[in-house]
Amino acid sequence: MPDHEDLSQEALSAGSPVPEMRLIRLPEVMHRVGLKRSTIYQRMSEGRFPRSRTLGPRCAVWLEAEIDEWIRKVAENDRN
Repeated sequence: MPDHEDLSQEALSAGSPVPEMRLIRLPEVMHRVGLKRSTIYQRMSEGRFPRSRTLGPRCAVWLEAEIDEWIRKVAENDRN
């Protein structure tokens, strides 16, 4: 299986942009989605919000792309 660098080179040669993988912390997640900490964790436990990853005992992060996708889905559902 190709690693991330191989995939990036393939995408560049194909002319498609490579999404930047970025980790974001809880304050930024809260700011971007407009939800409080308790609501985010409640929805995570219900499977209605992207799960966090743990980098250490007191360090939870989210993949920015997953948060962006969640925001996009909420916006789409609002239009339907």
